[in-house]
Amino acid sequence: MAAAVQPAPELSGVRLTLRTYLELTKLRIVTLLLFTTLTTMVIAADGIPLLAILIPTLIGGALSAAGASVMNQYLDRDMDAKMTRTSRRPIPSGRIAPINALIFGLALIAWSTLILGVFVNWLTAALALGGAFYYVIIYTALLKRNTVLNILIGGGAGAMPVLVGWAAVTGGLNIEPLVLFAIVFYWTPPHSWALALLVNADYTRANVPMMPVARGEEVTRKQILLYAIQLLIISLFPPLLGTLSWIYALSALVLGIGLIRIAVILIREKDGATARKAYKYSTAYLAFLFMAMLLDALLL
Repeated sequence: MAAAVQPAPELSGVRLTLRTYLELTKLRIVTLLLFTTLTTMVIAADGIPLLAILIPTLIGGALSAAGASVMNQYLDRDMDAKMTRTSRRPIPSGRIAPINALIFGLALIAWSTLILGVFVNWLTAALALGGAFYYVIIYTALLKRNTVLNILIGGGAGAMPVLVGWAAVTGGLNIEPLVLFAIVFYWTPPHSWALALLVNADYTRANVPMMPVARGEEVTRKQILLYAIQLLIISLFPPLLGTLSWIYALSALVLGIGLIRIAVILIREKDGATARKAYKYSTAYLAFLFMAMLLDALLL
């Protein structure tokens, strides 16, 4: 019997390298951010946007989000090496040299700006570039290691894709995308603090002043509930403005009550399993909320 043909070592090495660089980009987070961009574009266009605008916006948005993620890991490589959750990331594990990651991240952001500026409009390009700057410089470099307000202020970075999507379709901004921005902004603290409760030991070891480290777990749980309540209120603004209607309104109400419920349980049950449930629910919350927006915009 003939021996099985083995893949060329060079090819296997190339595939492994590509996979490692893709790992740097955090594709799951990029996918969620693109979904918020797509949803906002559908709302702004009152239907499916022109493919000539949709495709370059999603490509440019993906490159911007991926580049910002790479730059974040480049700046945080020393801290990531100290934490169990992040020590196997490509840079601290030694699979990618820091200088290569730096060049890769800058290239992704540069290509994003060029694609969005040339094929969409320069306001969209500026917003995407501003979002990357917000995440890399304001959040990662200035806030993350220095203040407990890191998540509160830095949350705007993850909300920038909705502004990108709206500007791509309309060429401008108004109150409607700013409300969508506020929804993601107020979603970020309860989501991030639930994760912080899970990995509190890691953040303590790395001396990162996340809310549980700086103010304690009890305060963090109460803050999660406070922001869940504010998020529910803000999430009901789009129907009041006439941007969306009853499908979204009902979904926002149900999802928001669910988030408040799990925040109350989190105060009562101070264990890792409940914190993990809160983190998973908050992740699903944003995905389902924007799915409701998408269905509302397409069906009604």
